[in-house]
Amino acid sequence: MSFELTEDHETFRKVVRDFAEREIAPHVARWDREKFFPVETVQALGELGLFGLTAPPEYGGAGADFTTLCVAIEELGRVDQSIGITLEAGVGLGINPILTYGTDEQKERWLPDLVAGRTLAGFGLTEPEAGSDAGATRTRATLDGGDWVIDGAKAFITNSGTAITSLVTVTAKTADDEISSIIVPSGTPGFTVEAPYAKLGWHISDTHGLTFDGCRVPEANLLGNRGDGFRQFLAVLDDGRIAISALAVGLAQACLDVSVRYAGERHTFGQPIGARQAVAFSLSDLAVSVEAARVLTYKAAWLKDAGRPRTAVKQAAAIAKLYSTEAAVTATRIATQVFGGNGFMEEFPVARFYRDAKILEIGEGTSEVQRMLIARGLGLPVQ
Repeated sequence: MSFELTEDHETFRKVVRDFAEREIAPHVARWDREKFFPVETVQALGELGLFGLTAPPEYGGAGADFTTLCVAIEELGRVDQSIGITLEAGVGLGINPILTYGTDEQKERWLPDLVAGRTLAGFGLTEPEAGSDAGATRTRATLDGGDWVIDGAKAFITNSGTAITSLVTVTAKTADDEISSIIVPSGTPGFTVEAPYAKLGWHISDTHGLTFDGCRVPEANLLGNRGDGFRQFLAVLDDGRIAISALAVGLAQACLDVSVRYAGERHTFGQPIGARQAVAFSLSDLAVSVEAARVLTYKAAWLKDAGRPRTAVKQAAAIAKLYSTEAAVTATRIATQVFGGNGFMEEFPVARFYRDAKILEIGEGTSEVQRMLIARGLGLPVQ
């Protein structure tokens, strides 16, 4: 069995790494401090072709495999998690639902700009009272004179309020026993993007609550078949968990890189702190967890690219997401400890890493949800 990265993957990794270190790294501390969303840099990611990696050529994409997207997300995440999640959500939650379930007309209208990175799209699933229990959706959409009329609220929606956001795909109850997905263009009357959240981390990422009050969109904005919304977002989340795992690998790798460098530079009692077993062994353990997280992530991506059964991909995605995100949180704790007092200072990147890590264990399915999915995959009747 082999799921190692190809020479093309590694060459592409270098392209993304060079871009991230040249165009993102010098600015990221200021962007984070000012909570600034860098539209021009995001669009430059589009010019580099990153938003179109997995889209077919007829919409301006590269037609690359999912593994290639994971490489890009990992490399961006190694420099900054907010920029990494902007790409991950832009592709996995913005482009993917339309690409997978949209009509030809919907694809032709929305995909060219999304694939080129000229615009972004959000995915309105989570609600104030329906997070992990997405089946408890309260947002409703009713047909009236050829329009869907949407009423409800969404919470924690990434890429939903930027200057270049063109649409949000919203899940809503279209009957008591069915959930459907509907495309809502930005600026539609009755669709309000709330003020940005004051977040612990991911300060550069765009995140808003959304409200819908008599919001009307054409009946043709239904995404896929009526009542398929639940199945659609479960499939979207499976792929997204692999991508989030790649984002976590990038963060864990960054923690290892800066910690090893600092452990060689920082001296106490006449020796670099890396000469102390307490530091050296903790970084050795971190290196093992980074390697394990990367293998789990790219195995899951390989299973998807190889067209293996959805159940196998689902299980591998949950395992990768659980392990990698928890490894990333641990990595930031180790890195902060290695840096000592400096690790508590915002002038050092590990402070930002520490703040950014926790959401990885929550977004696109909490660690508890991943454990539940894994247990069910083992055949256990867990509730």
